[in-house]
This record gives sequence, C-alpha cells and structure tokens, in this order.
Amino acid sequence: QLQFVESGGGWVQPGGSLRLSCAASGFTSGFTLRYYNIGWFRQAPGKEREGVSCISGSGGSTHYAESVKGRFAISRDNARNTVYLEMNSLKPEDTAVYYCRPVGRVDGCGNPFGSWGQGTQVIVSS
Repeated sequence: QLQFVESGGGWVQPGGSLRLSCAASGFTSGFTLRYYNIGWFRQAPGKEREGVSCISGSGGSTHYAESVKGRFAISRDNARNTVYLEMNSLKPEDTAVYYCRPVGRVDGCGNPFGSWGQGTQVIVSS
C-alpha cells in the first residue's frame, strides 16, 4: 500500500527555517516515486487545506502558492523516494499542519488523491 510519511516540523521563530521531508513507500512492483507528481499542502486551525507547492515526477516542473513564493523551495530525490520542502523566512501565518500527497496536476496542485496522513506540525511564533 502506497504510503507517505511527513516529518521535519517543529517550532521556529519568525524569520527562521525548517526543512520538511515526505518519505514514500509501498510502491507497486515496477513503480517508483518518479511516476508521481507530489504536492505539499497545509491546514491551519479553522481554515481549509491549501496547496503550498507541487513538483512533477521528474522535478522539472514546480508550482508555488503566491503566499510562499520566494521563501519556500520544493525538491525531490527519487532515488531516496523522498520529496522535500525547504521553508525560509517563516512567518506566523505559515503555522499549520503540513501534508504531502500525490497530485494529478502540478499547476495549482490540483487533484490530490489517496488518504491524508497525520502530517507534520509547523509552529512559527516568538
């Protein structure tokens, strides 16, 4: 069963940095992570889940929400079946639970599919 496990969250002061990891496992024989576009999503208390950043299977195409452009960077290491989200210049409004999921469309992080995991909590506060 295909699974994605998020890690790397924590507490950080405004202006700080964190690196999130999304580790994938349970691939059907013949498939690896490179077959999947992957997106990072987040959900803050009382708000709807939103797409933060997405990356194509090859890593050649990326998308960022306007709120994180210039501060966040998505990357992937298909050999390690892992996708990363480097978050810099963090703001209190970045506080949320962050999730990763495969997506059908990189542009706009459209059509996420599969079950949502537990995510990793990011708290930005002084």
